[in-house]
Amino acid sequence: VEVELDHSEEWGDGTDWQAIADAAVAAAFAFSSHGSLANAAFSLSLSINLSVDEEVHTLNSQWRGKNKPTNVLSFPMLDGDEMAALAFTDDGEVLLGDMILAHGVCVREAAEKGILLADHVTHLIVHGTLHLLGYDHIDDAEADHMEEIEIKALASLGLANPYSTD
Repeated sequence: VEVELDHSEEWGDGTDWQAIADAAVAAAFAFSSHGSLANAAFSLSLSINLSVDEEVHTLNSQWRGKNKPTNVLSFPMLDGDEMAALAFTDDGEVLLGDMILAHGVCVREAAEKGILLADHVTHLIVHGTLHLLGYDHIDDAEADHMEEIEIKALASLGLANPYSTD
């Protein structure tokens, strides 16, 4: 899986965001039902933009009708049937989708949780990647399943359960 990452200057250059994104995407794939796609014969890619609150606010308003920034937005390029059809694809390039994270929101949330920004961003990229793979949290059963995958993926990266209330 090829991860194309871009970041605004607010995110700084002191953190290897590309390595964090690559690891988070790989972990999300590994624990999802689409894990085999990571080793497919075709090229699979997604893009991640580490951006600013204002840009995410605009997109959140435009696409979700919510007049505020949020931590991460995912824009899948494939629906469920198209994801299933990938099992029969043997060449070419497939764009899974796009993801964007808001710097200010992520910084505030990490501080509130008392965790490193890089750890929070790792969680959000795992979460966003699962959305690109067709997972959602609209109802309780879907949310529980998605959280279970996130917990396992993050544990594989040495990170704590982000949903723990301890």
